[in-house]
This record gives sequence, structure tokens and C-alpha cells, in this order.
Amino acid sequence: MELWQKQAIFAQNIAFLLRYIHDQGYFVTFGEAFRTQEQAKIYAHEGKGIVDSLHCKRLALDINLLNETGKYLIEYEDYKKFGDYWVTLHENNRWGGSFKRVDSNHFEMQDI
Repeated sequence: MELWQKQAIFAQNIAFLLRYIHDQGYFVTFGEAFRTQEQAKIYAHEGKGIVDSLHCKRLALDINLLNETGKYLIEYEDYKKFGDYWVTLHENNRWGGSFKRVDSNHFEMQDI
């Protein structure tokens, strides 16, 4: 499968995730969607990311979850049900809440 096809599947899955979040009474703004290779190298050097980030391939998105009052939610438990849903949408989807270094607002599709 070509990269653009993976990106299209990823984008469709993100749409399903956003609808699911909205249906649960929450709101979303986007965090980082695309990351340049240069920025990935900087983040890796600072220990905040990896050089081979899926953000560079447009296969990862960080979301900002907000409750009904607009409060930005940051806890693992705030994102867990959405992470659990995300991984059901495609066999290559991974949620950052299950990473060794937890990244609860990160949703990605592995490039395999």
C-alpha cells in the first residue's frame, strides 16, 4: 500500500474518532499533526520525541481534549476510552496512552 493510501485511511479513522469524541460530549482542538524532519530531530535531541516520527509521514495526530466548559483535559484517564476506541478502527492504529513513555493525546497509524 502506498503512503497516500495509508494517510487517507488514517484521516478517515481520525474523522471517526472525532465524531465519537463529540458524541460523548467532548470537544477537540488539534495539537501537532505534521512535523518536519528537522523538528523531529530537535525533539529527539531534547528527549521529547523520536527522529522517525509518524507525524513526519502525516500518520499521527496529537489532539487537545476539552470538556463541555472548555477545560483542557490532560490526564491519561481523560483519553483512555478514546484510545481504546481508536485501536478498534484499524489493526495498525496505536494510542500513545499504551506507550512505554505515555503520550495520552497521541493517535497514530503504524506505517507497516
